[in-house]
Amino acid sequence: MAETLTMMAVHAHPDDEASSTGGVLAAYSAQGIRTVVVTCTNGEFGDANGGVKPGQDGHDEQAVAEQRLAELRESCAILGVTSLEVLGYHDSGMPDWDYKDRPDAFCNIPEAEVAARISELIDKYKPQVLITYDDQGAYQHPDHVHASRSAQKAFAASGSVAKLYLSAMRGSDWRKIWEALRELGMEMPDRERRSLASEARITTTVDIRPVLPRKREALFAHGSQIGGESWFSKIPQDIAEATFGRESFIRVSDSTGAPLPEDDLFAGLRP
Repeated sequence: MAETLTMMAVHAHPDDEASSTGGVLAAYSAQGIRTVVVTCTNGEFGDANGGVKPGQDGHDEQAVAEQRLAELRESCAILGVTSLEVLGYHDSGMPDWDYKDRPDAFCNIPEAEVAARISELIDKYKPQVLITYDDQGAYQHPDHVHASRSAQKAFAASGSVAKLYLSAMRGSDWRKIWEALRELGMEMPDRERRSLASEARITTTVDIRPVLPRKREALFAHGSQIGGESWFSKIPQDIAEATFGRESFIRVSDSTGAPLPEDDLFAGLRP
């Protein structure tokens, strides 16, 4: 009997599962494929209620972590995720924050240790497809880079996962979003150069328009981080559908021989 088709997505924080892979998680779950989300940190340095930032009065790391993990569980339920695994490491904060220098920050945990824990989960679930971030991509958050490199190390050690993908946002799509938001008077971070470089490496694009409402619902389940005033909520509907109606990936390893470009992460693996 063939092994159950399984996809594992390795993420850094609660809410990342929805923003970068919510579409494929929902779409493949709906097809009866087993989906596993691995979240490396508890998200302690996210916003507290009311948008209170770390270091401000009223920001309690433990309370924020508990809320974000509850939101993560709700998001995964919306997306139909089969199994959620939380590694429990401490959020490192943003790249320009001093918090990332703490010894307990996720980005300071030895890569080999994190990779070993991911390897245990690979052995447990036996995914044919593993997804993580593009560590050379536009968003150079220390936790995202560390999660990606640890997952890639675990993939290399496993020898059993057929396909490895790095999630990527097309630079041309980001440009549409930035231009629309700037017209509304909002300033966005300039990640265009790295985004365009990532776009040139994209091999696989999955149409997620049928499940886009579920992806959006899952994103807004993270209400403490993505509230009514967030930039995401202000993207015009037509731009949102054009840019978020597909999820793109860079295939960096494949043992199936499936031709490129692809429109299915399980190309070469289906009966």
